Amino acid sequence: MSTYAIISVGGKQYRVREGETLLVDRLEHGAGATFQPPVLLVGGNGSTDLSPSATVTARVVADVKGEKIRIGKYRPKNGYRKHTGFRASLSRIEIESIGGAKTSAAKKESGRAKSEQQAQVEVAAPAEERVKGMPVGYEELTVAAIKEQSAGWSRPMLEAALEYEQAHGARKGALAALQAALAEKEGK
Repeated sequence: MSTYAIISVGGKQYRVREGETLLVDRLEHGAGATFQPPVLLVGGNGSTDLSPSATVTARVVADVKGEKIRIGKYRPKNGYRKHTGFRASLSRIEIESIGGAKTSAAKKESGRAKSEQQAQVEVAAPAEERVKGMPVGYEELTVAAIKEQSAGWSRPMLEAALEYEQAHGARKGALAALQAALAEKEGK
């Protein structure tokens, strides 16, 4: 399966693939102009993306008239006959590319690399400020994880974590969980 996209042009939605041409309601861009219609969905290769970052590039090939439609009105016994016609104003567009996902993926990866570098710098800094006896990886734990894991920590680990939390994070939930775990250890 190849990649496809669902785009919105003139209030209507179209499923398009690269290189495909289609007729849409007349566009104000004019023949030869390229534009990027809003992308609603990108799919293909067994997956769909409902909030796509990909862009679709389309080119207006020509402005054309649609097929003629004949309209006849007739009233019996009165001799009334009226004939009119209609031809829709259309634009023939060609989908040049469905892309942008690759560039956004590259941006995400470079963003991940930057965040990993920042994480390494942040991990290096707390090592100097780290309280002795604190559980390994405590700085990255969430309040919920602290509540779960604190039951298995020893009293010195709990005291060190509590000291660190009071000095740095001061998260109310973590403080409460650590104090409750310490009180439980004292009760035993």
